[in-house]
Amino acid sequence: MLDRYITQDGKRLRLGYTTGSTATGAAKAAATMLETGREIDLVEIETPAMIDLALEVVDIEFGEGYVSCGIIKDAGDDPDSTDGIKIFAKVSRREDSKIVIDGGEGIGRITKKGLFGQVGEAAINPVPRQMIEKELREVSSFGYNVLIYVPEGVEVGKKTFNKNIGIEGGISIIGTKGIVYPMSNDALIKTIELELDSIYEEYGSGRILFVLGNHGEALIKEKGIDLPTVKISNFIGEAFSYAYYKGFRDFLLVGHIGKLSKLSIGIFNTHNRTADTRLEAFIYYMAMAGISYEKLLEVNQLTTAEQATEYLYDRDLDYIIGDMERGAEERIRTYLKDDRVKVQVGIYSMNRGLYGC
Repeated sequence: MLDRYITQDGKRLRLGYTTGSTATGAAKAAATMLETGREIDLVEIETPAMIDLALEVVDIEFGEGYVSCGIIKDAGDDPDSTDGIKIFAKVSRREDSKIVIDGGEGIGRITKKGLFGQVGEAAINPVPRQMIEKELREVSSFGYNVLIYVPEGVEVGKKTFNKNIGIEGGISIIGTKGIVYPMSNDALIKTIELELDSIYEEYGSGRILFVLGNHGEALIKEKGIDLPTVKISNFIGEAFSYAYYKGFRDFLLVGHIGKLSKLSIGIFNTHNRTADTRLEAFIYYMAMAGISYEKLLEVNQLTTAEQATEYLYDRDLDYIIGDMERGAEERIRTYLKDDRVKVQVGIYSMNRGLYGC
């Protein structure tokens, strides 16, 4: 276990290490034992984050011309589906000086363009490949065949975002820093970007659907709308910025009123620790519509966006939700600095369903 911590949102969280670091440790350990002919208990590697790891080596096997062994993945306090699985490397000597890395059982294969490798290649991204090569060069100058495999990988891969981004048949060997920082926003944003890359490669830059979660996606499907879809959670600004950079200019955004009310007054990260302006949004649009000060005060006494939505419907003021939708659309165009962008926003509540679209 990695004995390093960060503090996030007032909580002390333990760091972990990536599938890339785990695979690198297994490969270095196997190569070391292949050269020395002796078993080792620990292997040390350096990560791109400049944190050195001492990893326990398990399930060692000496075969004819090869050694294989495993390292147990440790995600720290991050809710990672790969936590605790064993990642193995089988290493054999080559006659030349090349290091050839491939994926075996439980390692996904790339099925779409736009990712970090070619279609058909093992889903082992460039940084882990570089880490493996660097660490093996410290063992010797010989060439090696390195096969990374994960017996549990097929089942674990089904719990990841891999299928959404064009990786099937197992897990990915990833990680740009080698270290897992618990609940990392960077990792979530990177997943959104990879999904956008995959959609761009497969469909081009046509109309695209952004949803904040599963419920919004289900409501759109009920209406028979079928578009390439990306779940963007709270990261509205990052998602639109990257999509615009990729060339997308036609968007449908669907989300709960508790989130999109914030967007309607210019909040582009809708997590409650970033901003909680739900009722302020209702009051702003009601005031802009000339609704009485008395009603504004009544809404100000409420506690949730759902309550405020019911308040509007009960008084035939639900057109305010439409004003919010149009306000959110305008905010997005302003954010992207492009009035020509086509954007449609659909807001729903749990009791009333989808207002727009």
